Amino acid sequence: MLDLAMGFKGAPAQRLLQCKRRTLKFKGPGMRHAVLGDTRARLSAPLFQMKFQLDEPQGGNSISRHDTQGVWVNGQPHTASVLVPWKGEVHAWAPSRFEELQPAHFEAIKALKPELVVFGSGARLRFPNPALWRGLVEARIGFEVMDIAAACRTYNVLASEGRNVLAALLIEG
Repeated sequence: MLDLAMGFKGAPAQRLLQCKRRTLKFKGPGMRHAVLGDTRARLSAPLFQMKFQLDEPQGGNSISRHDTQGVWVNGQPHTASVLVPWKGEVHAWAPSRFEELQPAHFEAIKALKPELVVFGSGARLRFPNPALWRGLVEARIGFEVMDIAAACRTYNVLASEGRNVLAALLIEG
């Protein structure tokens, strides 16, 4: 006996196929006969049905590429630090080095009112002083720190789900 787990509609997902002397039998309700070569078989209808749909963000931003030179948002290159909200305009962000981060830089993020900030700290993972982003926590805005590659991937997943996420990407040049 062979265990089949796909291709059936309107019946339990698991059906058994019995093969005896060139005769195929599908057990379950809603059967019909079909001729396969010189073998007669009872088949559940329809066997396979599939719909393909292109999954694109509706009006949202998408990071399509990143490297040591910058990031590409919606096909546009950015070679300096940027704030990328899930919808709307991409904003330039003042810091050009990790050591230059100030509380005012995080206040600019707070003004955009995201529910979650994904901070890309550059080519390697570095955690900013919690005093710098305390205003975000007080405003109940989530804050995650990652290297820039992980931040871009995470941002794309969250933005594709329609989450109000913002990527703060530190691009050191």
